[in-house]
Amino acid sequence: MSKWPLLALSSAMVLGLAGCATAPPEQPDDLCEIFYEKPDWYDAAADMQERWGVPIQIPMAIMYQESSFKHDAVPPRDYLLWIIPWGRVSSAYGYSQAKTPTWDDYERETGNSWASRDSFEDAIDFMGWFIDKSHRLNGVSKWDAYGLYLNYHEGWTGYKRQTYRSKPWLMRTAERVKQRAGNYGAQLRRCEEDLQKNWFIDLFF
Repeated sequence: MSKWPLLALSSAMVLGLAGCATAPPEQPDDLCEIFYEKPDWYDAAADMQERWGVPIQIPMAIMYQESSFKHDAVPPRDYLLWIIPWGRVSSAYGYSQAKTPTWDDYERETGNSWASRDSFEDAIDFMGWFIDKSHRLNGVSKWDAYGLYLNYHEGWTGYKRQTYRSKPWLMRTAERVKQRAGNYGAQLRRCEEDLQKNWFIDLFF
């Protein structure tokens, strides 16, 4: 076989794989439009809510803040002498920006050893687990987007020690997450019945 058909086939496979990468939603400010565009995301979010008792809008608002719904999001690079790239500022990765040690805890405690941080389904389940644990360890309501984001950013021990009080920028960010969760919740109330109907129809067609 000529090398040119092989090259053409290889190029087509690369383009096909690139096309399979999950793009962020086109209208990230509207939770209904997110789920209409990506109905499998709604299915995963509903499963998370049923498993962990966490309102869908809370992890979705945190995910927007952490990764802008990018499956391969990474923190900014760290630099040596302000010039030489020297790794990343943390091990956070994926939709949820989960750090490696916390993700390892999630896999161990849930038995979900095949989980991937660039899978939306796994990422939102991780966030449900983290929020449920924040509720159990620190008594934060599963509806309290502000307090839950502070837990998410500072960790359970950091939140308990109130390390966020020395970070005004973080508390402002938590306020934005709270506001977005409120907006997402109001939007979801308008469309969830429709989303559930679509989910039911998909079971049979």
